[in-house]
Amino acid sequence: MYLQVKNKKIKIIELTGFWNRFKGLKFVLEPIDYGIKFSKKKFVTTNFLCQKIDIVLTDKEDNILYMYKKMNTEKYIFPKRKVYNVYFLPLNTVKNLKLNTKLKIIKTDKENKNEKKDEN
Repeated sequence: MYLQVKNKKIKIIELTGFWNRFKGLKFVLEPIDYGIKFSKKKFVTTNFLCQKIDIVLTDKEDNILYMYKKMNTEKYIFPKRKVYNVYFLPLNTVKNLKLNTKLKIIKTDKENKNEKKDEN
């Protein structure tokens, strides 16, 4: 899965499972060039992050509801209404995004095939 921002594609990793979601980007020292998606998450904390990131909160259809630029460590975003997905993105990604617009998510061929199998 990729996020299209202007002419740039950012790889998005969807974290599932307790331990993957719990770790997230904690203790990652090198600057990230990919994003992380958390589904069904409303409360966000940046405890133990070693770098600044941009955070985007969206609804089920990936319409942008809230954006946070350059979030430092030890910050909290309290639960917001209608939020379903949370994206942790590389620094300076949200400057090219606008509120109340839809994120341009591009799914890979493998993901499309897996969805078709699930439907059958």
